[in-house]
This record gives sequence, structure tokens and C-alpha cells, in this order.
Amino acid sequence: MSIRSEHPVGPDQIYAALVALGCAPVLDPELWPQGPQEEDRRRLLGVLLATTELEITAATRLGSDEDEAEVLLGWTGQVGPESDLTANVLVNRLHRTGVQLMGLEEEETPAGRMAATMALVAAADTFGAHLHFQSGDVAGVRRALGRAETSVIELQQGMHDLRVAIGDSEEEQE
Repeated sequence: MSIRSEHPVGPDQIYAALVALGCAPVLDPELWPQGPQEEDRRRLLGVLLATTELEITAATRLGSDEDEAEVLLGWTGQVGPESDLTANVLVNRLHRTGVQLMGLEEEETPAGRMAATMALVAAADTFGAHLHFQSGDVAGVRRALGRAETSVIELQQGMHDLRVAIGDSEEEQE
């Protein structure tokens, strides 16, 4: 399932948008004498995504249905209410959120955080399996379901570890 932009945005355009938003990364002229290159595109898109998400967070009140609805209306107006693109964006967002929630800086992710991460990954992979099914990709369904099942097992283990931590359950004997 590949998504191709009708009008792909180049690294120069992304960098210009970041400059306009006042958050462009500093590009060392010795490393980038020609400016941002195609291999920088994904990283620059990540910076743009973070900037956009931070702006949305700053512009909305936590728990405000009205604020969230306005953002969603803008998003839906751009992408469309029901499209394959929307579904793929949601799967990618779930995966990205799961990875971010895992806490890559920490040596060991706490049980509750790991359980929440696995719940997100399971949701993303289950939705991905659904999308593969819709497109008739049985092998893709199997791969996605295998990842989702592994995540559910890890989710349950994390929940159990939390119960052990608060004294509601006994630690498993090996």
C-alpha cells in the first residue's frame, strides 16, 4: 500500500516552511553547501510535523471538544473524510505515538508506559490488518495480525506487572 503525493514537496520547500515558522534547523554550510537535500526530506518533515503538533497543542485547550473539532475540520478539509490516505495516516500516527510513548531515552520502559505503548501498536497493527484485508493482501493481514497479537501479549504482561506493583497480584514464578 503505497502513498504518493500528487505534488511531492521537496526538501527546499519544507525547509522554507520551517524558516517561515521560525523553527528551521541550522544547516552547517560545510555539511550542506547546496542546502537541504532529498535525503534530509523525511527528517525535515518530522521537524515540520513536530512544529505543527506543538502549535496545535498551544492553540487548543486540553479537553476542549470545540478546539479539537476545529482542528479536525481543518484536517478533514485537507485530506478528506473517508479515504485510503486518511486510514494510512491514522495507522502511521498510532505507530509513531507508540514509539514516542515508549521513551527511547530510558534504559527500561516502566510497565504502565510499555502497556500503553503496546495498546497503541496493537491498534495500529489491527487497523493495518483491516486495510490489508480490504486490499486483498492476505500475507499483509497475517503479518499485521502477528505483530498485533505479540503486542496484545506484551500489553497484558505490562498490565499484570502494574497489578504486581500495587499488590493486587502475585509475581509470576518462572
